[in-house]
Parts: sequence; structure tokens; C-alpha cells
Amino acid sequence: MDFSLFYFADGSVADGAGDSGGGRYDLLLEGAKYADTHGFSAVWTPERHFHPFGGLYPNPSVTGAAVAAVTERVAVRAGSVVAPLHHPLRIAEEWSVVDNLSGGRAGLSLASGWNAVDFALRPEGYAGRKTAVIEAVEQVRALWRGEPLAVTDGAGNPAEVRVFPPPVQRELPVWVTSAGGPETFRAAGAAGAGVLTHLLGQDFDQLAEKIALYRKALAERPDHDGRPGQVALMLHTYLGEDPEQVKETVREPFTAYLKSSFGLIARSAGSIFSGFDPDQLRESDIDFLVRRSFDTYYTTSGLFGTVEQAAAVVERARAAGVDELACLIDFGVAKDEVLTGLERLGALREASA
Repeated sequence: MDFSLFYFADGSVADGAGDSGGGRYDLLLEGAKYADTHGFSAVWTPERHFHPFGGLYPNPSVTGAAVAAVTERVAVRAGSVVAPLHHPLRIAEEWSVVDNLSGGRAGLSLASGWNAVDFALRPEGYAGRKTAVIEAVEQVRALWRGEPLAVTDGAGNPAEVRVFPPPVQRELPVWVTSAGGPETFRAAGAAGAGVLTHLLGQDFDQLAEKIALYRKALAERPDHDGRPGQVALMLHTYLGEDPEQVKETVREPFTAYLKSSFGLIARSAGSIFSGFDPDQLRESDIDFLVRRSFDTYYTTSGLFGTVEQAAAVVERARAAGVDELACLIDFGVAKDEVLTGLERLGALREASA
């Protein structure tokens, strides 16, 4: 089992942010340095727009470049690039820069996107976003290999362009981000990509079934080389010495984190389900739902507690077919406590190996 660090902070509760903004990325860089020197496989940063939840990360190639500059070994990955918001040339260009800065350590997961407001950047990409993400996998890979792309230039003339600078890696490590849909797992396998997923809306048994679909689709590729692919599972993570102390340490910041995400997800649902208006929910209703969510999420969908308790979660993930645990550490716990917790996460990684 590989272990990596995953970042998806809520900017309104990020430790050290302050009114001036100083310190917002300290945990990212200090955590990356720890991961780099303690055997972790990667550092992931996401793409989010226009909302405090995840809003510290509007461009993972920028944060990835920062991680590349302070590390030497750990892979530098996007978790994820929202492919329908960008031209594939732009994705390949930016990540080729990261690949060069890191000496060949870049990788990215491509996502379809889900929040309609994000598509203010490119409204025409919203309707076909599910198919666009798989198309982007092939387009970005081809550009990465140096293949030309036929385009129309500003004068209306046909042209062919290639990506510069050339990347260091011949092949780009690619994942497809899935919220749990079986078809996305199948599509990722058929594309020969990895899968990046989470436990929101699915349990380990359901995840195991989807991973089996992924491996089957991967094995049916005409050019399949026998490798089983790669499945990374994102889990909110904090480990300590005492179970009750851990729970109380994460309760307030994680509840605030869930509340921030609730507002965003509820509004997204409101754009899909006619008649649902999240603004009609009372604050007390939201607080009740979030408190219930904390208890459920803490118990079933995260990597919390002691090293011994977390080891059982690692084994459940391994049995389901997961290859890597992407440990989300920046959900509001104070920076110094998070960094101390990394020592215990490192112990778990070594024990799991």
C-alpha cells in the first residue's frame, strides 16, 4: 500500500491564514517536505474555484510547481484537473513545466467537474463534461508524447502545434477522478488510466465491486501489458495516541469543514433537483445534519484514531483492491498538530509496508 498526502483545504478555516493571507500554504509545503523524506509516494493538490471550500487551490499546476521546488523524490500530482474547463494544450503545457521543474515527477488525475458555477470559466464545457474527461486523457497523453494537434489559428487558418517545453517523462501518469459511478471506473480502465476516488456515497464493499469492474475493463484493452492499474483512495486523515483525544481534536474543525462543503454541495444539488432550495434550510437544520455527518464520516469514511485503529482501515482498503491511500490532512486541524500527526502516519505507512 502506497501512502500520499492530499490537500483540499477550506480557506475560511485554514490554519494560519489570517486577514493578510500569510501562511496559507505553509502546511502544503511543510507537509510536502515531510512526505519527500519519509517514503510517501506523492503530494496531490486539487482544482477548485469561487468558494472557500477548496478555494486555496484554483490551479494545481501552480501549487504543484511550488511542491516541485521544495522536494526531490515525491511525485507531484493534480487531484484533480477539471478537464472540461481547459484546452488540452493548456493542460499539457502547464504540467510539462511541472515535470521539468520536478525532474520527471508530474502526474495528474482528470475530473469531469460537478459544480455548475465552476463552469463560469467555460460554460460550453458543462453539458458534455462526462465524455470530455475521457477524451482529454487521450489528447493530453498524445500531446505529452510530442504528437501534433491540428488547430485553427487566430486568423482562421489551419495549423499544427506541439507542446513546449518537452516533458521529462515519456509517458504521463494519468488517473480519472470518480465520485463512485461504476461507468467512470469502467471508462478509466478502458482508457488505461488509474482511478482516484473517495468514500463519500460508497463503502468498501461497493468500492471493491467497482474496482473489479475497473480491472476487468483494463484487462480487456488490446494493448494491456498485464499490469493491474492503480487505484488511489482519498481519506481524511489524522492520527494520535489516544482515540478520544483524536476525536475531540478533529471534531470542531472537521465539523466546520463539512458545513462549508455542505453549502456548496447543497447548492449544486439545487441546480439538479427541481424544487430543492438549500437557502430554505434553517441554520439549526444544517448544524444537525452536519453533526450527524461527522459521526458517520468519522467512523466509516476516514483514517482517524490511533495507528492500530488506522491499520484496520488500511487492510480493508487493501482487501477492496486499493493501491494507494491519499491522506487528506488540511481540513482545519492546527498546522503543528497536523505535522505531529504525520509522524504517526509515517509509522502506519512503515507498518503497512
